Formats: sequence, C-alpha cells, structure tokens
Amino acid sequence: MPRTRKIIIDTDPGQDDAVAILTALASDTLDVLGITAVAGNVPLALTERNSRMICELAGRADIRVFAGCDRPLRRQLVTAEEVHGRTGLDGPDLPPPGMPLQSQHAVDFIIDTIRGEAEGEVTICALGPLTNLAAAIERDRTILSRIREIVLMGGAYFEAGNVTPAAEFNIYVDPHAAAIVFACGAPVTVMPLDVTHKALTSPERIEAFRSIGNPVGDAVAKLTAFFERFDVEKYGIGGAPLHDPCVIAYLLQPELFSGRSVNVEIETSSELTMGMTVADWWRVTDRKPNAMFMNDIDDTGYFSLLTRKLALF
Repeated sequence: MPRTRKIIIDTDPGQDDAVAILTALASDTLDVLGITAVAGNVPLALTERNSRMICELAGRADIRVFAGCDRPLRRQLVTAEEVHGRTGLDGPDLPPPGMPLQSQHAVDFIIDTIRGEAEGEVTICALGPLTNLAAAIERDRTILSRIREIVLMGGAYFEAGNVTPAAEFNIYVDPHAAAIVFACGAPVTVMPLDVTHKALTSPERIEAFRSIGNPVGDAVAKLTAFFERFDVEKYGIGGAPLHDPCVIAYLLQPELFSGRSVNVEIETSSELTMGMTVADWWRVTDRKPNAMFMNDIDDTGYFSLLTRKLALF
C-alpha cells in the first residue's frame, strides 16, 4: 500500500473542481486535511457552498471546509459564470449543504495545518486562483520549508490563454498571488492548459461516468455534460478540457504526465499580457528553474483513473 499523502485542496468549484475533489475523496492514499474555498469561477459565497455540497455528495460531511479570500490581492474579481453556470455547479440538482462551514479563515487554516504537521508532510492542491496560498505565504514565510509540494492547475505556454490571448483563467484572476507562489521557493508542479487541453471529455467518457451506476457517477456525468457545452462551442472540438482533476491524478499516478523543470515568471504589469505564465521552456535565459511544468498527458489513462476512483463511492 503506497504511503498516504496529506493534502489541502484549495479550490473554487466549478464542475471540474468537483470532479477533482470527488476523486481525491475516493482515494485511500490521499488524506484530505481540509478544503479551502477561494473566489474564482464564482464568488466566495458560492465556492464555499459548492465545496460543502461536493463533500456531502461523496458522503464525507466529516471533511472540514473553510472560506478564504473573497477577492484577488490587488485586482477586482473576475468570475466565469458563462462557463460554469450561475451556481458554478450547474448540471445536476444537488441539495443545499447541511454540513457547517468552519469558522476559521482558510488562510489561517493553511498556516496552522502546515505548521502543525511534520515538515514535508503537507501537499497543497491548488485548483483555482492562488489568493489563499499567497496570502498564507505573505503572512508566515516559515511555512515554505515545511510544504512537501504545491501542485496547481494554471497557466499555459504552447496553448497561450483561455481568458485573454495571453493568460489562463486561474492565473489571470490573481496574477500577483501567482507571482508570489512561483517565487516562493517551495517545490511547484504545474498542470497548464498544455496538459488539460489534451484531456477532453467525450460522449463515451461521459457515458462511462454515468454507467458507474452510483449517485456520484450520475452527478459527474451531468456536471461534465453541462461543462463541456461552453468549450465545444468556443473551440469547435468534441469535448471540454477536464482541467482540475489533473492535479489529483498527478498525485495518484504521476506517470500519466510528462514535462520539464523550467523557470516560470508571471506577468503583473502589462494589461495586454496580464497573468501570462512566461515559461522558459527552451531555457534561453539564465533564470533558475522554479517549477515542474507539465506539457503532456496520457488522456486514456487519465479518464480510466477518474472512472475507477469514482466507482468506489
């Protein structure tokens, strides 16, 4: 049995965030210490609510959910209801959550948890804008030497941007937070659009979720069917990129992914390219590598992993 990895999921659900959280909760090698919500795909009041709804769908009302930052560090909040729907989880008809929201602020929870666990124990799984994590780093930099790894979904190099010509949504929403995280010195692994745009839903893959035959599989089929309509129309392709579960899949089956260690800088001054992840893929500068930047995925293996895990509920 592989050693259990302790994780904090920092998230802004989002249909693809939901699939990521459910996959993590189904995995006995991942110990979810807590879920921290941040404003992103939809405002904070919805992301913290959605996080609790997902936990209850999984039968895991024991998971602690914390509300974090309701706006980026230095910019106005940009949301994505046009992609995710008014609630962020449009698709299935999920009941409102009964489990409580924790009273502690998410940033304090992140700091206290990293300090309270053994050094090198906690992995941060960042599925949305990096505001909560950056705020924790700014408040207490001593946590950096104690983090095992930061695995995040965000950015792009070969695929450019999906919210502006230069920027991916999560990084664009709070580029100043992303700059703090990429410069922090802790191990960072990135799942950019270069990976996620190769991990597309399809009618067959959605039907595989539905055919699981449990409430989670049915909900995920409805979530992904709703989610894909936007990208099918936008890109003219047969499915939608299932972005955020790549973070969890990497922890469970890292051999599904390949990339290289490079320097990544975040653009924070030019409005034209705000939020761009400037990845030195070809190592043309002398800037020190600060991230493992993935660029390929075994998409068949990826969807097989997700389906197997969701069938465990």
